[in-house]
Amino acid sequence: MHVIDSHTGGEPTRVILDGFPDLGDGPLPQRAARLATEFRDAYRAVVLEPRGQVAMVGALLVPPNDPSCVTGVIYFDVEAVLGMCGHGTIGLAITLFHLGRIGTGSHRIETPAGVVTVLVTDAHTVTVTNIESRRTMTDVTVEVPGLGAVTGDVAYGGNWFFLVDPSPLPVEPDNIRALTDVAVATREALHAAGIAGENGGVIDHIIFYGPSGDPAVHSRNFVLCPDDAYDRSPCGTGSSARLACLAASGRLAEGEEIIQHSIIGSAYRLSWEAGPTGGVIPSITGKAHVMAESTLIFDPDDPFRNGIAP
Repeated sequence: MHVIDSHTGGEPTRVILDGFPDLGDGPLPQRAARLATEFRDAYRAVVLEPRGQVAMVGALLVPPNDPSCVTGVIYFDVEAVLGMCGHGTIGLAITLFHLGRIGTGSHRIETPAGVVTVLVTDAHTVTVTNIESRRTMTDVTVEVPGLGAVTGDVAYGGNWFFLVDPSPLPVEPDNIRALTDVAVATREALHAAGIAGENGGVIDHIIFYGPSGDPAVHSRNFVLCPDDAYDRSPCGTGSSARLACLAASGRLAEGEEIIQHSIIGSAYRLSWEAGPTGGVIPSITGKAHVMAESTLIFDPDDPFRNGIAP
């Protein structure tokens, strides 16, 4: 299996160029569902240790249905097939640029959540124009065992998020383990309370916000992903959900740009435009770097051929 690894603000992406089982044709959401149900062991083997690493997201290239798109892509981590992935899209664009498949300028990419646009500025810098994002619930309170009441908003940015501002714990690198535990408990409390996105959409990402300490930076976030790893980047789909919340609350004007830092200090530049159905069209600018190009080998005699399950 031929893959290229990159990282976006510290968050790894593994692009699968070839060698993965054929998902067939049909709409991308349908092919993503096939990946999730029929090829779970195969996709997990790509990102699990010993081949993968903690927090790695896979990006499987597939033929697009929309002929205006340069490729289709289905994203996944250890625990879930994702509707969209912002850092992964930045990493994918830089990977395609590295391969000479695209140049600078604007390109369309088809995802299960919809078509997104990437503007490649140089070998490392990409602006993603995401699908329309929206806040669906505000000031939702859940009781988290051992912590008490936690209040946040529910929003969609390509995945479903519960966004908590301010964070119940300081958003500091020294608190990553504690923030992870609290975020996992918060997600479990949401599920236990039956709180979900539209049409039963599973809220599988949690974001906590705190001050960055830099007056030029809007905030610093901690993002819990479905695999219980924290996002090293500021999270593209999470930033899209954040923009929807800020816009709905009147806290960020259309076209106004802010800087969002991750828990490790990597940065995205964010802004929004009005969407056609009342949400926002997010703009996310970040940097990615290609790290490796390799061939993954799946030896039938390898006892850990399918990876080491957590």
